[in-house]
Amino acid sequence: MKIAIPVKDENLIFFPNAGHTPKFAIYQMSGTGVFKSFVLENIKNNPRTDIDHDHPEDDHQCNHDHDDADHIEQHNKMGRVLTDCNYIVVKKACKNTAKSFTSVGIKLVKYNGDSFQTGDILKELSGKFI
Repeated sequence: MKIAIPVKDENLIFFPNAGHTPKFAIYQMSGTGVFKSFVLENIKNNPRTDIDHDHPEDDHQCNHDHDDADHIEQHNKMGRVLTDCNYIVVKKACKNTAKSFTSVGIKLVKYNGDSFQTGDILKELSGKFI
């Protein structure tokens, strides 16, 4: 089973806005119950070309039509790049981001905690990955 986590860079710091993340860390989960373990498999770049990945994630203001076909296609690129994943961890996700994942069978798992360390987040949410 594979889980994607939006991250800022190779330091694996969680990026709360899934649609605007620069990268996705892909973890392979094995085991069950208290014996679940997570191994980093790879890091994929966010394929969207319509955003500035260096823009602070909490300050983003969209200035385009969210129902615009080109904008929706930019979101759909994310789902296609993660089609081998079963889950994605999100703190924030607009309707287009959520749909880009769910339309290819990726389940969203909401994270409301305070940690920005992907290992801590995976442990905290491990019971939601079934």
